[in-house]
Amino acid sequence: MALGELAAAGRPIVDPKRVFAVMDHIVDTRTGRGDSTMMPGGQAFITETRARSHEAGLTLFDVTDPDQGIVHVISPELGIVLPGLTLVAPDSHTCTQGALGAWAWGIGSSEAEHAMATGTLRVRRPRTMRVAFSGRRGLGVTAKDMIVHLIATHGAGGGESHVVEFAGEAVAALDIEGRMTLCNMATEFGAMSGIIAPDETVFAWLKGRRYAPSDAVWERAIGHWRTLASDPGARYDSEIEIDCGAIEPMISWGTSPQQSVGISRRVPIDAAERPLAYMGLERGQPLKGMAIDAAFIGSCTNSRLGDLRRAAALLQGRKVAAGVKAICVPGSSAVKRNAEAEGLDRVFRQAGFEWRESGCSMCFYAGGESFAPGSRVISSTNRNFEGRQGPGIRTHIASPEMVAASAVAGRIADPRELV
Repeated sequence: MALGELAAAGRPIVDPKRVFAVMDHIVDTRTGRGDSTMMPGGQAFITETRARSHEAGLTLFDVTDPDQGIVHVISPELGIVLPGLTLVAPDSHTCTQGALGAWAWGIGSSEAEHAMATGTLRVRRPRTMRVAFSGRRGLGVTAKDMIVHLIATHGAGGGESHVVEFAGEAVAALDIEGRMTLCNMATEFGAMSGIIAPDETVFAWLKGRRYAPSDAVWERAIGHWRTLASDPGARYDSEIEIDCGAIEPMISWGTSPQQSVGISRRVPIDAAERPLAYMGLERGQPLKGMAIDAAFIGSCTNSRLGDLRRAAALLQGRKVAAGVKAICVPGSSAVKRNAEAEGLDRVFRQAGFEWRESGCSMCFYAGGESFAPGSRVISSTNRNFEGRQGPGIRTHIASPEMVAASAVAGRIADPRELV
C-alpha cells in the first residue's frame, strides 16, 4: 500500500538500499506453493508488491527466494538489523529485533510511506522501563515463559508508552534466539519496543552475516557497539524486578496474553466471564490435562532453529496423539534448510507433524487457512485473541516445548514430564 501511494504521488524512495520487502504474512506454507494462496486477495497482493518493489529498486525476498521468511526472522539472519540502528516495519512485532541492540518498532502504512520517502520519522519520545530478570531459569522454563509471566503479572498494558530494556543475569544468559522471543512480545506488554544491550553474544551472532560490517569496518563497529549500554545508575521512568526462580512453564487460559498462568495452576476464580465463555472454561478449572484438537509451532515468536531443536528433542521417538492435527512452520527458508540438514524434519514428520514452508501461516487469520471452527489449539504464537487463528478457535499460547509435549499427550501437558 505504501509503495503504491508513493508511486501515485510521484515520490521516489530516498535510499532504496535501506528498504527491504518481504513476502511473509500472505504466502501459502504448503509444499509446492507459488503465488497461489488461500488468503482472499492474496495473489493480487503478492503480484502487486513484487511489481512495486522491482519498480522502486528494492531488495525483495520473494515467495521462492532462498532467503524468504518472516521479516523478524530473516532480518537478524542476514544482519540487516544491527546494534544502534533504528528499524521500522508495518508490523507490531518489529520490536523482536531490539534483541540485537537496535531501536525497532512497528508502524502504519502512512508512516512507512513517510519513512521510505524521507528516511525519517517524527515520534514522541517514549518513557523508559527496565525489566530485570534475576536468578536462573528452572527446568523447562524458556524465554517465552519469562515474557508471558511478565505480562500475566503486570498486565497487557504494563509497558504502555515505554521502551522496555530487558536486563539482568537471566537475560544475559539467553542466546540470541531467546532474546528475540523476549523482545518479540514487548508489544503484547503494551510497549512501543523492547531492547537488550548488545554484548559479545550479539557480536558473535552477527559476524560474517551478509549485511553486517566486515574487515576493518567490523572492528570499528564493535568498538562503537560496546558503548551502547545504559550507564550505571541510569534512571528509568519505571523498573520491575523478576526472580526467574519463581517462573514455571506458562499457558494462557483466556483471550489476552495477560490471561495466563503457570502450568500447575488453575483458571483464576476471579476470571472475567467473556474470555471464559469464549474459551469454554470454568473458574478454578485446571488447564493441565485439558484435551486439545490441534498443535501449532511457528510464528515470529518461536519458529527459529533453536525452537525447533528443543521441540524435536521432546518429539524424538514419540507420536502425536490420535485426533490431534499438528503443524510446524519454520520461520524462514534458511531455518527450514538447516533443520532439514540436521534431520529435524524427519523427527517432526515421524511424530505426526506436518512440515511446512516458511511464513506467518496460522499465527493469524485473515480469511485463509485455519483450524476447524471451535478447535482448541495449543500454539507457540504470541496472541490468543478471539478469532486470532480462525472463527471460534480457542488458542492457548505456550512455548514450543509445551506445544510438542501437549501434541504427544493429546492434552495440555507439562513439558518437564517428558525431559
